[in-house]
Formats: sequence, C-alpha cells, structure tokens
Amino acid sequence: MAVRIVGVDLPQNKRGEIALTYIYGIGRSSAATILAKAGVDPMAKVTDWTDEEASKIREIISAEYHVEGDLRSETQLNIKRLMDIGCYRGIRHRAGLPVRGQSTKNNARTRKGKKKTVANKKKATK
Repeated sequence: MAVRIVGVDLPQNKRGEIALTYIYGIGRSSAATILAKAGVDPMAKVTDWTDEEASKIREIISAEYHVEGDLRSETQLNIKRLMDIGCYRGIRHRAGLPVRGQSTKNNARTRKGKKKTVANKKKATK
C-alpha cells in the first residue's frame, strides 16, 4: 500500500529517512528529526511502516513544517517581491542571471541557458 504524505507518494522500497526527502521542503536532517519525534526506526523501509506510524509522521509534518505547495508559493512570492522593489537580487532574477555573486564570464550556464554566439563585425575592405 502506498504511503501518501502531503500529496506525495513515498517510494516503498527506500528507507524512511530517504523517502521523506521526496517531499519538497524536507531534507535529510529534517527527515531524521521527524522520524525521531514519531518514534520510527530511520532504517526501516516505508513498506514496513504501520498505519499509526504513517499518521504520526503526517501529523508532525503538517504541524511543524512548511512543505510542498505552501512552500513553493511562499518562495515564488519572495522572488516576486524582490523583483517588484527592484533591488539587486530582484534585477538578477528578472535577467535570469546568478543571484548570489557568482562570476558570469566563463560559467553560469545553468542560469544563462545555452550559449548564444554573438557574431563578429566584419572589417571594412579597402
């Protein structure tokens, strides 16, 4: 039976600590904390969880963490706010350039996208 937490189906064949990281907003350390609070063995696979354990984990996540849709919308609103006030970070977001001070002369292809070749001017013939 698939365990579904905040709209995400957790993979059955993975350990609980790893499976919880499939939820947006939960990493390895917070997954370990959640499992410790719920009293679930972090080495146990998701298939081995009982319904009680799954419901405890659900309750802890809903009570203490911003995850999935709420977190995504909050992040997008923060970026939109930066763009609206026109600060440096907002301008960089708008231009699709690195926001955190990285060099863009050689790298930054992830943010800038595929190379766009700029043609050279031809020298005037005599």
